Amino acid sequence: MIFLPNRNPLENNQQKTRYALGLQYLGTHFSGWQTQKNPQLRTVQSVLERAISKIANEPIKVICAGRTDAGVHALSQVVHFETAKIRADYAWLRGINAHLPDDCSVSWITAVSLDFHARFSAIGRHYRYYIYQSDYRSALLCATQTWIYGDLDIKMMQKAANLLVGTHDFSAFRSSECQAKSPIRTLHQLNIEKTEQGLVIYAHANAFLHHMVRNLVGVLVPIGQGKKDYAWALQVLESKTRGDAGITSAAQGLFLTQVDYPTALLDITKIHNY
Repeated sequence: MIFLPNRNPLENNQQKTRYALGLQYLGTHFSGWQTQKNPQLRTVQSVLERAISKIANEPIKVICAGRTDAGVHALSQVVHFETAKIRADYAWLRGINAHLPDDCSVSWITAVSLDFHARFSAIGRHYRYYIYQSDYRSALLCATQTWIYGDLDIKMMQKAANLLVGTHDFSAFRSSECQAKSPIRTLHQLNIEKTEQGLVIYAHANAFLHHMVRNLVGVLVPIGQGKKDYAWALQVLESKTRGDAGITSAAQGLFLTQVDYPTALLDITKIHNY
Protein backbone atom coordinates (compact mmCIF):
# COMPACT_ATOMS: atom_id res chain seq x y z
CA MET A 1 0.00 0.00 0.00
CA ILE A 2 1.37 3.43 -0.98
CA PHE A 3 0.75 6.47 1.24
CA LEU A 4 1.10 9.99 -0.08
CA PRO A 5 3.10 12.64 1.80
CA ASN A 6 1.21 14.65 4.40
CA ARG A 7 -0.43 17.55 2.53
CA ASN A 8 -1.94 19.31 5.55
CA PRO A 9 0.62 21.53 7.36
CA LEU A 10 -1.67 21.65 10.40
CA GLU A 11 -1.16 17.92 10.88
CA ASN A 12 2.65 17.94 10.83
CA ASN A 13 3.09 18.79 14.52
CA GLN A 14 -0.32 17.77 15.76
CA GLN A 15 -0.70 15.23 18.54
CA LYS A 16 -2.57 12.12 17.64
CA THR A 17 -6.27 11.76 18.35
CA ARG A 18 -7.71 8.49 19.61
CA TYR A 19 -10.96 7.34 18.01
CA ALA A 20 -13.41 4.67 19.08
CA LEU A 21 -15.76 3.04 16.59
CA GLY A 22 -18.53 0.47 16.55
CA LEU A 23 -18.13 -2.41 14.12
CA GLN A 24 -20.53 -4.98 12.72
CA TYR A 25 -19.43 -8.04 10.81
CA LEU A 26 -20.67 -11.38 9.57
CA GLY A 27 -17.93 -13.76 10.64
CA THR A 28 -18.70 -16.53 8.15
CA HIS A 29 -15.93 -15.72 5.68
CA PHE A 30 -13.41 -14.31 8.17
CA SER A 31 -10.61 -16.32 9.78
CA GLY A 32 -11.40 -14.62 13.07
CA TRP A 33 -10.58 -11.13 14.29
CA GLN A 34 -6.81 -11.14 14.60
CA THR A 35 -4.41 -10.61 11.70
CA GLN A 36 -2.64 -13.88 10.92
CA LYS A 37 0.93 -14.56 9.83
CA ASN A 38 -0.45 -16.01 6.61
CA PRO A 39 -1.44 -12.90 4.59
CA GLN A 40 -3.83 -15.03 2.53
CA LEU A 41 -6.11 -15.47 5.55
CA ARG A 42 -8.91 -12.91 5.60
CA THR A 43 -9.46 -11.42 9.06
CA VAL A 44 -11.61 -8.60 10.43
CA GLN A 45 -8.59 -6.73 11.79
CA SER A 46 -6.76 -6.82 8.47
CA VAL A 47 -9.66 -5.50 6.37
CA LEU A 48 -10.46 -2.78 8.93
CA GLU A 49 -6.86 -1.59 9.24
CA ARG A 50 -6.57 -1.48 5.47
CA ALA A 51 -9.75 0.60 5.15
CA ILE A 52 -8.82 3.10 7.88
CA SER A 53 -5.27 3.39 6.53
CA LYS A 54 -6.62 4.45 3.14
CA ILE A 55 -8.69 7.26 4.69
CA ALA A 56 -5.94 8.33 7.11
CA ASN A 57 -3.32 8.07 4.35
CA GLU A 58 -0.96 6.41 6.82
CA PRO A 59 -0.59 2.92 8.34
CA ILE A 60 -3.14 2.37 11.13
CA LYS A 61 -3.23 -0.31 13.81
CA VAL A 62 -6.45 -1.08 15.69
CA ILE A 63 -7.31 -2.68 19.04
CA CYS A 64 -10.66 -4.34 19.72
CA ALA A 65 -12.70 -5.08 22.82
CA GLY A 66 -12.75 -8.83 22.23
CA ARG A 67 -11.05 -11.00 19.63
CA THR A 68 -13.70 -13.21 18.06
CA ASP A 69 -12.99 -16.61 16.51
CA ALA A 70 -13.51 -17.67 12.92
CA GLY A 71 -17.22 -17.81 12.13
CA VAL A 72 -18.28 -15.67 15.11
CA HIS A 73 -20.25 -12.50 14.34
CA ALA A 74 -20.47 -9.06 15.92
CA LEU A 75 -23.33 -6.59 16.16
CA SER A 76 -21.32 -4.09 18.19
CA GLN A 77 -17.60 -4.76 18.40
CA VAL A 78 -15.72 -1.73 19.77
CA VAL A 79 -12.36 -0.73 18.31
CA HIS A 80 -9.93 2.12 18.88
CA PHE A 81 -7.11 3.60 16.80
CA GLU A 82 -4.94 6.71 16.77
CA THR A 83 -4.09 9.16 14.00
CA ALA A 84 -2.93 12.73 13.52
CA LYS A 85 -5.17 13.15 10.49
CA ILE A 86 -7.97 15.71 10.73
CA ARG A 87 -11.36 14.36 9.65
CA ALA A 88 -14.93 14.98 10.74
CA ASP A 89 -16.57 11.97 12.38
CA TYR A 90 -19.00 11.69 9.49
CA ALA A 91 -16.12 11.74 7.00
CA TRP A 92 -14.38 8.92 8.87
CA LEU A 93 -17.60 6.90 8.96
CA ARG A 94 -18.42 7.27 5.28
CA GLY A 95 -14.84 6.93 4.13
CA ILE A 96 -14.02 3.79 6.09
CA ASN A 97 -17.26 2.07 5.06
CA ALA A 98 -16.51 2.87 1.42
CA HIS A 99 -13.39 0.72 1.68
CA LEU A 100 -14.85 -2.14 3.73
CA PRO A 101 -16.34 -5.32 2.22
CA ASP A 102 -20.08 -5.94 2.36
CA ASP A 103 -19.82 -8.24 5.39
CA CYS A 104 -18.16 -5.61 7.60
CA SER A 105 -19.29 -2.05 8.44
CA VAL A 106 -18.72 0.79 10.90
CA SER A 107 -21.91 1.95 12.64
CA TRP A 108 -20.51 4.91 14.64
CA ILE A 109 -17.24 6.69 15.38
CA THR A 110 -16.15 9.34 17.86
CA ALA A 111 -13.01 10.89 19.33
CA VAL A 112 -12.22 9.67 22.83
CA SER A 113 -9.77 10.39 25.62
CA LEU A 114 -6.31 8.85 25.46
CA ASP A 115 -7.33 7.11 28.69
CA PHE A 116 -9.84 5.03 26.71
CA HIS A 117 -8.79 1.53 25.67
CA ALA A 118 -11.19 -0.68 23.72
CA ARG A 119 -10.12 -3.81 25.58
CA PHE A 120 -8.84 -2.76 29.00
CA SER A 121 -11.45 -0.05 29.66
CA ALA A 122 -14.35 -2.44 29.05
CA ILE A 123 -16.32 -3.42 32.15
CA GLY A 124 -18.76 -5.83 30.49
CA ARG A 125 -19.34 -7.91 27.38
CA HIS A 126 -22.62 -9.30 26.07
CA TYR A 127 -23.06 -12.29 23.76
CA ARG A 128 -26.02 -14.09 22.25
CA TYR A 129 -26.00 -17.67 21.00
CA TYR A 130 -28.75 -18.62 18.54
CA ILE A 131 -30.00 -22.19 18.18
CA TYR A 132 -32.30 -23.27 15.35
CA GLN A 133 -34.55 -26.24 16.15
CA SER A 134 -36.12 -28.25 13.37
CA ASP A 135 -36.40 -31.76 11.94
CA TYR A 136 -34.13 -30.64 9.10
CA ARG A 137 -31.35 -28.11 8.72
CA SER A 138 -31.91 -24.70 7.11
CA ALA A 139 -29.79 -23.58 4.18
CA LEU A 140 -30.68 -19.95 4.93
CA LEU A 141 -29.90 -19.98 8.66
CA CYS A 142 -26.82 -22.18 8.61
CA ALA A 143 -24.38 -19.22 8.78
CA THR A 144 -25.94 -17.45 11.75
CA GLN A 145 -27.57 -20.13 13.89
CA THR A 146 -26.61 -23.58 15.12
CA TRP A 147 -29.02 -26.34 14.11
CA ILE A 148 -30.06 -28.88 16.75
CA TYR A 149 -32.46 -31.68 15.97
CA GLY A 150 -35.21 -32.36 18.48
CA ASP A 151 -36.62 -30.58 21.52
CA LEU A 152 -34.69 -28.84 24.26
CA ASP A 153 -35.99 -28.47 27.82
CA ILE A 154 -35.47 -24.75 28.44
CA LYS A 155 -36.53 -24.99 32.10
CA MET A 156 -33.79 -27.53 32.85
CA MET A 157 -31.26 -25.51 30.86
CA GLN A 158 -32.14 -22.39 32.86
CA LYS A 159 -31.82 -24.24 36.17
CA ALA A 160 -28.35 -25.31 35.10
CA ALA A 161 -27.46 -21.82 33.90
CA ASN A 162 -28.46 -20.31 37.26
CA LEU A 163 -25.82 -22.49 38.95
CA LEU A 164 -23.11 -20.91 36.83
CA VAL A 165 -23.98 -17.24 37.43
CA GLY A 166 -21.59 -15.42 39.75
CA THR A 167 -17.85 -15.08 40.25
CA HIS A 168 -16.13 -18.41 39.69
CA ASP A 169 -13.06 -20.18 38.38
CA PHE A 170 -14.22 -21.05 34.84
CA SER A 171 -11.22 -23.24 33.99
CA ALA A 172 -13.57 -26.01 32.82
CA PHE A 173 -15.01 -23.62 30.24
CA ARG A 174 -11.79 -22.22 28.75
CA SER A 175 -9.96 -23.60 25.74
CA SER A 176 -6.48 -25.06 25.96
CA GLU A 177 -5.29 -22.10 23.87
CA CYS A 178 -6.66 -19.49 26.28
CA GLN A 179 -3.97 -16.93 27.19
CA ALA A 180 -5.81 -15.24 30.07
CA LYS A 181 -3.70 -14.96 33.22
CA SER A 182 -6.64 -15.79 35.47
CA PRO A 183 -9.65 -18.09 34.91
CA ILE A 184 -11.74 -16.07 37.39
CA ARG A 185 -14.66 -14.33 35.73
CA THR A 186 -17.95 -12.81 36.91
CA LEU A 187 -20.90 -14.12 34.92
CA HIS A 188 -23.70 -11.62 35.48
CA GLN A 189 -26.34 -13.23 33.29
CA LEU A 190 -26.93 -16.56 31.55
CA ASN A 191 -30.54 -16.66 30.36
CA ILE A 192 -32.29 -18.88 27.84
CA GLU A 193 -35.35 -17.66 25.94
CA LYS A 194 -37.61 -19.39 23.43
CA THR A 195 -37.84 -17.92 19.92
CA GLU A 196 -40.04 -18.74 16.94
CA GLN A 197 -37.22 -20.73 15.37
CA GLY A 198 -35.60 -22.19 18.46
CA LEU A 199 -33.94 -20.41 21.34
CA VAL A 200 -31.35 -17.78 22.20
CA ILE A 201 -28.89 -17.85 25.09
CA TYR A 202 -27.89 -14.48 26.57
CA ALA A 203 -24.53 -14.26 28.32
CA HIS A 204 -23.19 -11.17 30.12
CA ALA A 205 -19.92 -11.08 32.04
CA ASN A 206 -17.18 -8.68 33.00
CA ALA A 207 -15.03 -10.61 30.51
CA PHE A 208 -14.97 -14.04 28.89
CA LEU A 209 -12.27 -16.65 28.51
CA HIS A 210 -11.40 -18.09 25.10
CA HIS A 211 -14.33 -20.27 23.92
CA MET A 212 -16.10 -19.67 27.24
CA VAL A 213 -19.54 -18.87 25.80
CA ARG A 214 -19.40 -21.73 23.31
CA ASN A 215 -18.35 -24.11 26.07
CA LEU A 216 -21.18 -22.90 28.32
CA VAL A 217 -23.59 -23.70 25.51
CA GLY A 218 -21.87 -27.07 25.10
CA VAL A 219 -22.86 -27.92 28.67
CA LEU A 220 -26.39 -26.52 28.54
CA VAL A 221 -27.45 -28.31 25.34
CA PRO A 222 -27.03 -31.93 26.58
CA ILE A 223 -28.93 -30.90 29.71
CA GLY A 224 -31.73 -29.57 27.51
CA GLN A 225 -31.67 -32.83 25.53
CA GLY A 226 -32.07 -34.85 28.73
CA LYS A 227 -28.67 -36.49 28.38
CA LYS A 228 -27.42 -34.86 31.57
CA ASP A 229 -29.05 -33.69 34.82
CA TYR A 230 -29.05 -29.94 35.42
CA ALA A 231 -26.73 -30.41 38.44
CA TRP A 232 -24.04 -31.63 36.02
CA ALA A 233 -23.32 -27.99 35.16
CA LEU A 234 -22.17 -27.34 38.73
CA GLN A 235 -20.10 -30.52 38.74
CA VAL A 236 -18.31 -29.34 35.60
CA LEU A 237 -17.70 -25.90 37.07
CA GLU A 238 -16.29 -27.30 40.30
CA SER A 239 -14.07 -29.80 38.49
CA LYS A 240 -12.10 -26.93 36.89
CA THR A 241 -11.20 -29.44 34.18
CA ARG A 242 -11.99 -28.79 30.54
CA GLY A 243 -12.22 -32.51 29.77
CA ASP A 244 -15.17 -32.90 32.16
CA ALA A 245 -17.34 -30.50 30.15
CA GLY A 246 -19.25 -30.94 26.90
CA ILE A 247 -18.11 -30.21 23.39
CA THR A 248 -17.39 -26.67 22.19
CA SER A 249 -20.49 -25.47 20.37
CA ALA A 250 -20.22 -24.36 16.76
CA ALA A 251 -19.08 -20.80 16.10
CA GLN A 252 -21.80 -19.65 13.72
CA GLY A 253 -24.50 -19.23 16.38
CA LEU A 254 -22.46 -16.75 18.43
CA PHE A 255 -22.79 -12.94 18.28
CA LEU A 256 -20.92 -10.27 20.24
CA THR A 257 -23.79 -7.84 20.83
CA GLN A 258 -22.56 -5.16 23.25
CA VAL A 259 -19.50 -3.91 25.13
CA ASP A 260 -19.93 -1.79 28.27
CA TYR A 261 -17.67 1.08 29.37
CA PRO A 262 -17.74 3.67 32.14
CA THR A 263 -19.80 6.52 30.70
CA ALA A 264 -17.03 8.96 31.60
CA LEU A 265 -14.87 7.24 28.98
CA LEU A 266 -17.49 6.33 26.37
CA ASP A 267 -21.23 6.95 26.29
CA ILE A 268 -22.42 5.46 23.02
CA THR A 269 -25.95 6.84 23.43
CA LYS A 270 -24.57 10.40 23.09
CA ILE A 271 -22.68 9.80 19.86
CA HIS A 272 -24.39 11.82 17.15
CA ASN A 273 -23.79 9.27 14.39
CA TYR A 274 -24.85 6.30 16.53
